[in-house]
Amino acid sequence: MHLIAKGSAKYSLHNLWILLAVLLPLGLGLVILYAQAERTLLHGSQEIATEAVRQFDMMLDYTDLAARNLLDLPGQECNAPRRLALREQVTHQPFVRSTGLVQGDIEYCSSLLGRSALAINPEDFVDGRLQMTSGNPITPNTGLLTYRLADGERAALASIDGYHLLNALRLISRTSYLQLRVGNLWLSKDGQFHSIAPPAAPVANQQLSSGRYPYSVSAGYAEGAVAGYMKSQYPALFSLLLFFSCMSGLLAHWLQKRSTSVRQELRRALAAREFIPYFQPVVRGDSLQWAGIEVLMRWQHPKEGLVRPDLFIPFAEHSGLIVPMTRLLMERTVQALAPQAEHFNDGFHIGINISASHCHDLQLLDDCRAFLAAFPPGKVILVLELTERELIEPTASTRQLFAALQELGVMIAIDDFGTGHSSLGYLRQFNVDYLKIDQSFVAMIGADALSLHILDSIIELSVKLDLGIVAEGIETAEQRDYLTNKGVDFLQGYLFGRPMPSADFVAALLRH
Repeated sequence: MHLIAKGSAKYSLHNLWILLAVLLPLGLGLVILYAQAERTLLHGSQEIATEAVRQFDMMLDYTDLAARNLLDLPGQECNAPRRLALREQVTHQPFVRSTGLVQGDIEYCSSLLGRSALAINPEDFVDGRLQMTSGNPITPNTGLLTYRLADGERAALASIDGYHLLNALRLISRTSYLQLRVGNLWLSKDGQFHSIAPPAAPVANQQLSSGRYPYSVSAGYAEGAVAGYMKSQYPALFSLLLFFSCMSGLLAHWLQKRSTSVRQELRRALAAREFIPYFQPVVRGDSLQWAGIEVLMRWQHPKEGLVRPDLFIPFAEHSGLIVPMTRLLMERTVQALAPQAEHFNDGFHIGINISASHCHDLQLLDDCRAFLAAFPPGKVILVLELTERELIEPTASTRQLFAALQELGVMIAIDDFGTGHSSLGYLRQFNVDYLKIDQSFVAMIGADALSLHILDSIIELSVKLDLGIVAEGIETAEQRDYLTNKGVDFLQGYLFGRPMPSADFVAALLRH
């Protein structure tokens, strides 16, 4: 039951990552499209409001022109010529439904009634010029927008039929909210007048005032307009977004399956003990005699054959399997070398790579103690080489581990010194015994002056810090001679021997 639950948890986590890989680009894409639709609708409502102001300004321009043409008549008798003049303005000026003359607060002459006596209160006009009503005694059910142009006690009136106002509201935009406001009265597209301000449009609400006449318009869209716009305008983008989201999910599935497959294959290989040691000789710089070896891990795959470490070591470190794999490597090294210990010189160095994963607890100390116990006392020196693929944090447990290793007689070397970001930090934080110069610097001997200066600086640094130094990657006699002249302690490379399986190494050891 425990194994089933664990498998189920892994399966759920696998599905969760796939779901996130699908939903993340999909959600992000929808947010971007939604924001774009909001901006488009906001721009649209701004254009609608601007067009509405332009239309209403044009209508009022005609009322203003009609009123100016009549402004000399107020105070004169409302006779036939005056009534004819009033009707001429209604006939000649578009949108003008009626005109009138005012003396004091009384409209005494109009194009509709002729002589009349209607009370006109200037305070009912916004800014003294504009008034909107839902009707008047003559046409009680028809809205009216009246323009007043005054000159002292005299004034001329010109009115626009509410039909023209409503028609403009409906024609400017059929899909948006659009309202005309004069003073405290609003006219909406449904033909209703409101004496209190109606609620703002739910989406992209815009209010714009005329710069020439005392009125304003409000434009916007109904609830759900953004989603409706996206549905009508973005079907191709939705399909593309869905496609990329599915591809992202497939990619996440493939990556997880690939990672899981490698991890499972490493576990299988570990159980089958397919990881074997290869040994590369390390010689003394002064005598060129064998001083020890570096143990290198190889994977003897049943189908693929011998697998290079760079193809599986990073996966092993990432999955946490490097620790048991190193333990297996140490066990197989003991099996191969312990029977040959009598052929070693005392203090024969055996170097093994470790990473940050080995430094999380004291298990490494037990592994080293078991390794050394397999050889006669003083016969071998175990050297742990710190690799820098993962940064080793100098915690309290790490310092305790390295102190115990030092007490056990295990030496510490920094591998590939000069290339990692933490090499100098390791010198400050841990008791280091050896520096291993990276082969990239050795390869530049005789070729690159800058790298040669760096190489010399590393050698000088080791001397000042009283550290042993090992040079890797030596392939030519020129490199060997240069390093021996510099007093390098140990040399390693193809010039002295390639990495070899245990049987070949034992044979070479006996010959050597």
